[in-house]
Amino acid sequence: VRQASLWLHDVKSELGDRLKINWRSFLLEQVNADKGKTWKAWEQDDSYVSRGIWALRGGVASRLLGEKDHDIFKETVMQLKHVERQDIRSRQSVIDIASDIGLDKRTFVKYIDETTTLESIVEDHKFAESLGVFGTPTIFNQEVGPIFLKMFSPPKDEAVTVFDHIIGISEN
Repeated sequence: VRQASLWLHDVKSELGDRLKINWRSFLLEQVNADKGKTWKAWEQDDSYVSRGIWALRGGVASRLLGEKDHDIFKETVMQLKHVERQDIRSRQSVIDIASDIGLDKRTFVKYIDETTTLESIVEDHKFAESLGVFGTPTIFNQEVGPIFLKMFSPPKDEAVTVFDHIIGISEN
């Protein structure tokens, strides 16, 4: 996801308002769970340490603060988790990240704790499953449907060209 995020940041920088990116939540731990079909990560009690629910809740909360806040939060979380290998699974670690990058802490905490935040994650996850999504990153376009990508970020000067090729291949 981090590589795709870096790449899409470059594409968005070049295309501007011609490209709208709507980041959605998808819980890999739910897909990869071997606990039976009825087990749901989002239904677990406080003793369950989720690999991603709090970070996703933080993503929803930061999006409610604004697109730029969300972009900064998302990139910081991915840097800390995937590059620096920090443990960001707890509510407090996600709040600390938001505070460290200058988000309005009181409003962020209010949003992160709202039941609608978790409901949004569940809704996104179920929508993705209905499309047959099984992993991340997956790009979804109304015209072409879901596209699962495992890739390294292309060089910045090739970002849009690669994007156009992927969308073009999927349309055919």
